[in-house]
Amino acid sequence: MNEPIPVSRAVDHGTAKLMPDVDRERAWLLTVDGAPQSYVDLDEPTHLEFEYARRLGHVLDVAGEPGAPLDAVHLGGGAMTLPRYLAVTRPGSRQDVVEADAGLAALVAEVLPLPAGGGVAVHTVDARAWLEAASDSSADVVVGDVFGGSQVPAHLTTVGYVDEVARVLRGGGVYLANLADAAPFAFLRSQVATVGTRFAEVVLVAEPAVLRGRRFGNVVVAASDRALDIPALTRAVAGDPFPARVVQGEALWRWVGEARPVSEVTAVPSPLPPSGAFAVG
Repeated sequence: MNEPIPVSRAVDHGTAKLMPDVDRERAWLLTVDGAPQSYVDLDEPTHLEFEYARRLGHVLDVAGEPGAPLDAVHLGGGAMTLPRYLAVTRPGSRQDVVEADAGLAALVAEVLPLPAGGGVAVHTVDARAWLEAASDSSADVVVGDVFGGSQVPAHLTTVGYVDEVARVLRGGGVYLANLADAAPFAFLRSQVATVGTRFAEVVLVAEPAVLRGRRFGNVVVAASDRALDIPALTRAVAGDPFPARVVQGEALWRWVGEARPVSEVTAVPSPLPPSGAFAVG
């Protein structure tokens, strides 16, 4: 049996590398320009290696009846970690994956193909452009996990963008976003304020050290127009191998403080991570 070998290729927005994990037989790490983007275990799609991916997975687990299929939109595809996860944990789900980097999507399809008949359609267009063309009330879940390099693009941070997310979601649908920031959290606070313009329930899931301002890190924001199962989510993230906290309600809005929602005029990308924060070989 041939040992898997690393694959490196120029894609639309940098250099992508797929590196096999020596500890897991058919697991791969995807990086773009040295920044880790995705981790996939082809034999065990429910294995979520990255901490933020595990937290997104916990939210997806409480986004509907356990095991029930969902219509999901993934803005940002990478190596398709969460679409693979949802296909296993919620069989029969219909999923649209929007990945702007056509070269990256082609590389992943070639080296790490999705199982045939898995209900996943991949679209190689800009995330907001695809969202604006999508039908009203057509999704149960929208996942925002788009990074241009190591930054969330500015046009995916605004009230106008959140309006489109809310339009595409059905009543009771759930929006999840993977964001990254560090103290004093100007970007993250403004993002919570922005999401709060359209969703009655907004929660933040993060490692305590990040929330205390000790380091730069990923934070998951989840939102809906209905109450989420906060007790189940809190138990799941607290019992994870990488424990996290759920912040909601008055405590969250006190933390947001005077941060203002983001307009098309005031939008900026998320902050660059400190040098070496996420880089790998």
